[in-house]
Amino acid sequence: MLEGMKKILVIEDEERIVELLRAYLERAGYRVLAAYDGKAGLELFHRERPALVILDLLLPEIDGLDVARRIRQESDVPLIMLTARTEEADRVTGLELGADDYITKPFSLRELVARVRAVLRRAEGGLAPPQRLERGQLVIDLEARQVELGGRPLDLTPTEFDLLLALARYPGRVFNRLQLLEAINRYPGEGLVRTVDTHIKNLRRKLEPDPANPSYIQTVHGVGYRFRKEL
Repeated sequence: MLEGMKKILVIEDEERIVELLRAYLERAGYRVLAAYDGKAGLELFHRERPALVILDLLLPEIDGLDVARRIRQESDVPLIMLTARTEEADRVTGLELGADDYITKPFSLRELVARVRAVLRRAEGGLAPPQRLERGQLVIDLEARQVELGGRPLDLTPTEFDLLLALARYPGRVFNRLQLLEAINRYPGEGLVRTVDTHIKNLRRKLEPDPANPSYIQTVHGVGYRFRKEL
């Protein structure tokens, strides 16, 4: 694909910043798509499948970190996070979610364009994203949507598979129930948030040697769940 044909999705609620980014990126030969809130950004991402996403963290409708999490559930598209926040925790969270780069406002537009080019070059030169996720004896085949434990196939429901994948992608990261529902594209309106507990209970029954003392999916009391970091 020629550089001039590459689509870049900018998800940013400040119109002035969007227009500045559009001007500089189009001058550099890219096609720019823009969304001004997280919900619209996800819709545009699914429809257009851009070559790279520039994402603000502070967004209306759906927060930027949740947008990044949902994108990473289904795609390894290059992702640059853009924010006014300067706290180290925000930068670390963004990178843990799979961001390829992180730029803090105010920023140089020339530097941002240079980073866009660098991230795209790295993405084009990299290997194809893995279709198998291995965690100890647990093997998750993303393409076939199958799971094996010690060579034994597990019979999981679609929701159980999605929950397991969401947790196993980020070992050690704690998800609350709402974040898990959002990560698998379920929303509170489709059922109570507490239904997550039922799905986790059923998943542990199929996955864990001793469901009462889980080795893979751990409970973080008062918060939610995490996939064990070391196996």
